[in-house]
Amino acid sequence: QVQLVESGGGSVQAGGSLRLSCAASGRTFSSYVMGWFRQAPGKEREFVSVIVWSGGKTYYDDDVMGRFTISKDNAKNTVYLQMNSLKPEDTAVYYCAAIRYYSDYLYSAAEYDYWGQGIQVTVSS
Repeated sequence: QVQLVESGGGSVQAGGSLRLSCAASGRTFSSYVMGWFRQAPGKEREFVSVIVWSGGKTYYDDDVMGRFTISKDNAKNTVYLQMNSLKPEDTAVYYCAAIRYYSDYLYSAAEYDYWGQGIQVTVSS
C-alpha cells in the first residue's frame, strides 16, 4: 500500500507564508512526478505544481509562479511546497498527488495514481 500524507497547512494573513510537506510511505513507492493540486469550495480541482523525481524539473500554474516553490528530498520520499506572499484566493484544500509512470498530461487530475487526504490552507485579509 502507498500512502501520501500532507502536513504543514493552517491559517495565515495575506502576505504570509506556509510550507506544505507530503511524505510518501510504502516500501513499493515509486513515481514519475509528485506535487500538488488544490480545490476551493464550489470549484474544480486545479493544478498547482509538480516536480519530476528524475532530474527535478518543476512545473507551476501561472497563478502561483514566482510565489510558490516546490522541492524534494529523494531520501525521504518527500516533496515540499513553500508558499510565500499568500493571497486570499489561495485559500483551498491542497492535495498531494503522484503519477507512477510517464505522462504528457501533468495538469490533469485524472492522470494521477496516488492522492493524499488533503490539507486546509486559509488566507485571511
